[in-house]
Amino acid sequence: MFEPIPFHQTPIRALKGVGSRHAKQLARIGITTVQDLLFHLPLRYEDRTQVTPISALRPGDQTLIEVDVQHGEVRMGRRRSLLVLVADASGALLLRFFTFSPAQREGFKPGVRLRCYGEVRQGPDSLEIVHPECHRLDATRAEGYEAALTPVYPSTEGLHQLAWRAMTSHALELLDAVPGRLRDLLPEGLGNALQLPALLPSLRLLHRPPPEADRTALSESRHPAQYRLAFEELLAHQIALRRLRLAHQRIQAPPLIGDGALRAQLLGRLPFQLTAAQQRVVAEIAADLGTNRPMQRLLQGDVGSGKTVVAALAALQAVEAGCQVALMAPTELLAEQHLRSLHAWLAPLGVELAWLKRQRGRGREAVRQALACGRVQIVIGTHALFQADVTFQSLALIIVDEQHRFGVHQRLALWEKGGAEGRAPHQLIMTATPIPRSLTMTAYADLDLSVIDEQPPGRTPVVTVAVSDDRRMEVIDRVRAACAAGRQAYWVCTLIEESEVLQCQAAENTAALLQHALGEIPVGLVHGRMKSAQRETVMAAFKDGALGLLVATTIIEVGVDVPNASLMIIENPERLGLAQLHQLRGRVGRGRMESHCLLLYHAPLSAHALERLRIIRGSGDGFAIARQDLELRGPGEVLGTRQAGELQFQVADLMRHQALLAPAQRAADRMLQEWPREAAALEARWLRSRREYGWV
Repeated sequence: MFEPIPFHQTPIRALKGVGSRHAKQLARIGITTVQDLLFHLPLRYEDRTQVTPISALRPGDQTLIEVDVQHGEVRMGRRRSLLVLVADASGALLLRFFTFSPAQREGFKPGVRLRCYGEVRQGPDSLEIVHPECHRLDATRAEGYEAALTPVYPSTEGLHQLAWRAMTSHALELLDAVPGRLRDLLPEGLGNALQLPALLPSLRLLHRPPPEADRTALSESRHPAQYRLAFEELLAHQIALRRLRLAHQRIQAPPLIGDGALRAQLLGRLPFQLTAAQQRVVAEIAADLGTNRPMQRLLQGDVGSGKTVVAALAALQAVEAGCQVALMAPTELLAEQHLRSLHAWLAPLGVELAWLKRQRGRGREAVRQALACGRVQIVIGTHALFQADVTFQSLALIIVDEQHRFGVHQRLALWEKGGAEGRAPHQLIMTATPIPRSLTMTAYADLDLSVIDEQPPGRTPVVTVAVSDDRRMEVIDRVRAACAAGRQAYWVCTLIEESEVLQCQAAENTAALLQHALGEIPVGLVHGRMKSAQRETVMAAFKDGALGLLVATTIIEVGVDVPNASLMIIENPERLGLAQLHQLRGRVGRGRMESHCLLLYHAPLSAHALERLRIIRGSGDGFAIARQDLELRGPGEVLGTRQAGELQFQVADLMRHQALLAPAQRAADRMLQEWPREAAALEARWLRSRREYGWV
């Protein structure tokens, strides 16, 4: 007798009505089993359990009405539309369709009785519903209403909500047919401590909420059933991160115990003293590097807090121990900035540095050979560092700047280059994006954390104001006055389209217009599609003061340090996130002169955009801004991982479910110790791809 297939392996095609076409569509969004489908929860709910009289409707209501057709006609205007006048005993409204077939048009005959669902809007003459879902009622029999709130699922092209409801109904029936098919993997003691409901009742309620369910709690992800699923998901992520940390701890790393001579020389040559926060962080990193376990440390510091010198001291500790260092940055501009800073500090100490580009050529080949034989001690570059033909003699420390801009696999590819005979390099991961505690606990729980929470002396607060772009000429006059006074300015161009080509075109056009308007003031231009040598020449001219104004795309967001620049203009700031605006603003205020950031917006602004500009104008605290950015945009946007698909939660919301983070961390430790099989099954249930956490 054959054993039944475990429920978590039951293919989606086991469900009635799911053929090869639907299976392929579901696979596109990661649903291949019945269990996957059950954990694909609704985005929101519609109440079709009762009819609302037309007289009680208000604009914005999502509602069900039961009406008789009075009249239907096709009206020609700016857009051809089908207008259907319907009424009940209390009043009348219009149904409006912009796309319709002849059969649909013929279906709206006077006297036909309909049940319609949609959003009520205020039309030119009356209330109306645009493209409602309509169901024709049979005059010979009464039809009941929905017994539960109607779920609306996140979908993919080709899958209608009716199909989702049918599939999830069949999945729930399959679940009910054999009790115990879906295991509740959360040990009783852990769930009871948080007063969480059981798994199966939670799933049933979320897929088919009864009419009396708390709709407000469901819409705000505060329902106990949602808390139960959110806790499971957060717990699965914490288990995965802890397993990754344990795996790292089993690996040996070369202890980097230098004599401190190079570090002492660097500190003696610097024209400034390290802040107390920098000294604390340097000590934390030095202690990690001195052990035989690979350091996995995240270094956070707000714009201008002095992370680069901390990284330089860590690199010198590796060089003192006779090993190599790789520093990887997400853009050539940032990598070039690191090269300039490190070369100025370290070359006088006799340290051999190199710059590795992606392009082929003699220069790249020479650097590659020097790395392989150990002549180069510190190499700086972008994605070029982890190409297959790049090898190291003794890579012992990897420094990754703005790591969230890299895929996890890219960072792992570089990490593996230092692995030899069961040993692995130390890693220092830096970010100038202040990350709220809830995100740090979730996204970087496998890392130790160091925070530079103090600004170096001499940094001046940046005064931020919002200005409508109809005052553009006043802003240009402001740039002219700043340059006439011997200061410099940035003008940052953005576009709503996510296109580097279009951004560069906008920057080129803006630079030409500004050069014409400013006349004698030299204007420079940098963008991501310029050749490295050309961009480097422009940046050097700006840093040396030969250019008064630098027009740029958002590639100058990080790594550009020109103390004489005291004015920043950001076009269309309403199109950027708060964290990115704060990073751009951080390019000024690096000297002792008063600095200003002008947010040149295009009216009218939405309420959401107005709120973001209010926040950035009112605060210079990167961590406070990041917390509010998280509330407004979500974790993937704050960390820059939305497009890459990382840190995408199905149920958990890091703002609404913050209170579950610490319990999830404690529960992960207990489960790995006391219930390892359940921990592994929970991880597999929620994390369909272990590569997300480096399980390659």
